[in-house]
Parts: sequence; structure tokens; C-alpha cells
Amino acid sequence: MITTEKLTLQQFLDAPKGHFICELIEGEAITKMSPKRFHSRLAITFCILLKNWCKNNGEVGLEWSVTLKRNGKDWIPVPDLLYISNDRLPPERFEDEACPFPPELVIEIISPGQSFGDLAEKATDYLKAGVNRVWLVDSKAKSITVFYPDQPPQTKRNNDSLNNDYLPDFNITVGDIFREAGLS
Repeated sequence: MITTEKLTLQQFLDAPKGHFICELIEGEAITKMSPKRFHSRLAITFCILLKNWCKNNGEVGLEWSVTLKRNGKDWIPVPDLLYISNDRLPPERFEDEACPFPPELVIEIISPGQSFGDLAEKATDYLKAGVNRVWLVDSKAKSITVFYPDQPPQTKRNNDSLNNDYLPDFNITVGDIFREAGLS
């Protein structure tokens, strides 16, 4: 769905869904990049690893849209993956809706045709909107850049751990993830 007039949040959420995934950016429905093979492998790997880690303490979403604000305007990004704890999204709130609260973690995987710079800007917007961590995954460089709200991003490779305070006991290295995905 591509429009020339600005959409409200409700118009975007109520619009019929077509064959493409769209994000609401500055009142426009923007088609999201179509994932390729390596992207798919990484998304599945992250999904399985995070789901096994979080058990019943939260929820892992694969291409689950999130209702946020960007520059004071409604913003509905569709991250490749997200993790939100039961503290932020109580399990008794079980609606078929866009994620109504900022998740603890958003993962974006760079696809062919996307640039690190564009996704780094998006990562900064996620942080400003209340997301605690953003992982920007580069399958070519076999790296994960971790964005924090209170310090500069850090690029991790090989044996660097992804353990942090928002994912306690999630002990895995960048190299482990790429091996699990069959990309190393």
C-alpha cells in the first residue's frame, strides 16, 4: 500500500493488508524491504534462541509492528524481531494488535539494498522512542552492532558476548549466532 496523502495512525492500522509489509513513517505507508535467504536464516536463529531463553517471561515477535512516536508523530516500524517482557506487556493483555509498548530489544537485519547508515538512524529513533537495546545485524561482516540509549554503539564480532542487563542469562556470542544460522 503506497499512498500520496498522509495517513493517521488509525487509518494505517485499519487499512487492508496486501502482499507487502508496510511501516508508517511521517504519515506515509512505506513498503519494507523484502528479506532474502541469509536474512531469513538469521531471523529464524534469533527467534529460536530468544524464544528458548525467555520461556514464559516475555514474548518474541517476528515482524511484529510496534506503535511508537518519532519526532512527535505516530510511527509504526516493523522490526525484523523484537523481545518484550511480561513486565511491559502483561500476558493477560492478549489482543491481536501492533505491539502497544516499546520492547526491550529490537533486532534489525541488514538486507541487500539497505545501508548500515539508514538502519543506524532507525536504531537511534527506536532508542528515542523508548526501546532499550537495538541490535543491527550485518550478515556480510558477520557482526552485530549494539545501540544503547546512554553510550555509543558497539560493534561485536566472533567471540564477543551479547549478554546484557535487559537479557539476563542470555549467554551467546556473535560467532555462535552466525554458526547456528549456517553462515560461518
